[in-house]
Amino acid sequence: MKYTLALGLLVGILNGNLSEAENKNAPAKKSQSRSASETTAHPNIVIFLADDQGWGDLSHNGNTNLHTPNVDSLAKEGVKFNRFYVGAVCAPTRAAFLTGRYHARTGTTGVSTGQERFNSDEYTIAQAFKAAGYATGAFGKWHNGTQYPNHPNAKGFDEYYGFTSGHWGHYFSPMLDHNGTFVKGNGYITDDLTTKAMAFIQQQVQNDKPFFAYIPYCTPHSPMQVPDQYWDRFKDKQLKLHNREPDREQPDHLRAALAMCENVDWNVGRVLEKLNSLGITDDTIVIYFSDNGPNGVRWNGDMKGKKGSLDEGGVRSPFVIRWPGHLPAGREVNQIAGAIDLLPTLTDLAGIQRPEPKPIDGVSLKPLMLNSRADWPERMIFSSLRNRVSVRTDQYRLSRKGELYDMHADPGQRKNIAKQKPEITAKLQQAVADWRQSVWPNGYPEDKRPFLIGYDGARSTQLPVRDAVSHGEIKRSSRHPNCSYFYHWTSTSDSITWNAEVDAAGVYEAILYYTCPQADIGSTVELSFNGSKLQGQITQPHDPPLVGEAQDRAVRSESFVKEFIPMTLGKITLSKGTGPLTLRALEIPGSQVMDFRLLILNRIK
Repeated sequence: MKYTLALGLLVGILNGNLSEAENKNAPAKKSQSRSASETTAHPNIVIFLADDQGWGDLSHNGNTNLHTPNVDSLAKEGVKFNRFYVGAVCAPTRAAFLTGRYHARTGTTGVSTGQERFNSDEYTIAQAFKAAGYATGAFGKWHNGTQYPNHPNAKGFDEYYGFTSGHWGHYFSPMLDHNGTFVKGNGYITDDLTTKAMAFIQQQVQNDKPFFAYIPYCTPHSPMQVPDQYWDRFKDKQLKLHNREPDREQPDHLRAALAMCENVDWNVGRVLEKLNSLGITDDTIVIYFSDNGPNGVRWNGDMKGKKGSLDEGGVRSPFVIRWPGHLPAGREVNQIAGAIDLLPTLTDLAGIQRPEPKPIDGVSLKPLMLNSRADWPERMIFSSLRNRVSVRTDQYRLSRKGELYDMHADPGQRKNIAKQKPEITAKLQQAVADWRQSVWPNGYPEDKRPFLIGYDGARSTQLPVRDAVSHGEIKRSSRHPNCSYFYHWTSTSDSITWNAEVDAAGVYEAILYYTCPQADIGSTVELSFNGSKLQGQITQPHDPPLVGEAQDRAVRSESFVKEFIPMTLGKITLSKGTGPLTLRALEIPGSQVMDFRLLILNRIK
């Protein structure tokens, strides 16, 4: 399973927080008067990816319930794609964007418990730009794996600040990952991610180096937390536009989502102003899109479906791209396109090579952006979720159930015309069958990939509860594993295991993140792997309260969170090989062992 390309160099350049008014050492502005015919040899790239924002959650797409002037400005000053398709859920879209390949080809089959990972030999857009001399940074929700070779620093990003999981349980100064080390965030997470991205951008301008800045926000994904100034705009607002099934709307969730979208827009505006103040607006390509349909029932242009659906409303995303002087302002493109197209499009626009080891599925959209009436061949875009598949052409959608819809005449998918159009239905059914055979030649796969420890010399490996399996009476704090912890660990017959593969043999220091009340300290636990064992004792009490409810604007389904602290369990010698990495209790003097969140293995020799 070794990944054969060199890992990205880890660098840390973000030690402080910058605001819009910052900073005395800012470089002088570059001229914005460059002729539109001039070509920027290496344009900078800024990519915003919203999380669970629907096509209809922007005012430039007709939603009068909210106001998103900064994203709207990108549509006014750039090119807007009206039919842009992504995955039905979060991780698949990210995999498709990063690799230029359908997520199903990459091994990405779900959103948690390891299914969110793409295969170790996938080549990313960040690696392509890094190889071309760009500084690369990602700031936000990664959601394509935590351990090397899937950590952002291993996939082409010099700088990473955010969280690698699928969702995070608290949005105000949470624990975050900075280049593989945990740090405490500073304020509301979307604002914090933006501040770090702006610092990265400014640093690269000072270094006179082109940059690739990926800003995958985690909002408006739940939990529905947003600062008061945004919530106060919506908590009592009478909304004029509603979903096609208004009785299914959840008012608090809906209003919180709109408030979070306005906060995202404000942060987009901060970055755009930073580009302007640095004098690099004309030298920078800016993209904005989302990862799936809306995460709730709300107005979405009468489309059928929401997040998790393969109908139009579940997989159609807003998409705008701006590059002043190079791409036409105010152009709209109606031909279908998708996340798989971004790698070939951006490398084409930037004029850099794509030495990817596997063929990609996307195509460059440059001809469409330069001439919306270009002679563009008919194409199909396939959407899948697990083993379900839908296909979209410019005019038709074949649903996962075999229903056919004319999306020009019936954009709301209200009339199944499969019987009226048997030839088209048969053609698209065959296309789906061929696509299935191409992607899953041996049938839909069961994900048995182990979690890698010490991959290719990685010094630190994170093994969260998300990736573990509990045995016995141990319970998970939420049915959503991504930001969960284990509790009710009361018996020596209980255990926690990871399906693991040690890639680099050596001595590892094991660190547990735990909580335990005073009355229950003293349990002895054992970590073992293929005959190697390590024992340690819980001796320090730590019993913080759960947090999150006070900041929630709507009832959550995810776990609440608390502050887990690290405890060094000791050193263990691990040999190369595959097997269960097991954590169990040998003695339990109190009523429980501990609540457990995370295991870190640091290779020390």
